[in-house]
Amino acid sequence: MFGKFITLEGGDGCGKSTQLKLLAEYLQSKNIDVVLTKEPGSTDEGKILRELLVTGDKDKFDAISECLLYYADRRCNLKKVVWPALKENKWVISDRYADSTEAYQYYGYNKRVDFQTLKSLYKIVAGDFKPDLTIILDIDPEIGMRRSFAKSQSMEVKELRFESRQMEFHHNLRQGFLEIAKREPDRCVVINANTDIETLHKHIIETVNERLGV
Repeated sequence: MFGKFITLEGGDGCGKSTQLKLLAEYLQSKNIDVVLTKEPGSTDEGKILRELLVTGDKDKFDAISECLLYYADRRCNLKKVVWPALKENKWVISDRYADSTEAYQYYGYNKRVDFQTLKSLYKIVAGDFKPDLTIILDIDPEIGMRRSFAKSQSMEVKELRFESRQMEFHHNLRQGFLEIAKREPDRCVVINANTDIETLHKHIIETVNERLGV
């Protein structure tokens, strides 16, 4: 692998989609080829899995079933999008990756999925591959939920399966991301997302420059 793999993580409504596009524009201005992707839903197969995962009844899958679906999507994304782009010396920026699975299915669900099960699934799907940099956009879940519901009003498909869960789930989710960052400081950087778009973009650019030497 010759390119760089950057992942943007965080709770719902933290601004990942907007910041991903702004980061791509910045890197392109530095003559870096950029590929954008997301999980779930970056491939044809992933689009089918995404509809299953983010719409409908919040209780239609148990935590393990969700994990398996997310990892099926992840394998497609890695094989068809991420790894081919990296081998062509492109930089890949992903809206969510494996940290989201851990945060949602492990921390969010109060550890209903065994931690080692998650790690074993990752090993099967991705081996030793990891992002070069993970940026976790940290936001108060109350603020994030208000943003997320407002955004959903303009969407043709209401992707609110996780947003419809109790606030306890989202507070657990936030704590999960922070614990992941604490456990892997060489890979993860936490940035306060409770600010305006321009300020957040500036902090992300500073982080990318510092960690990856753009």
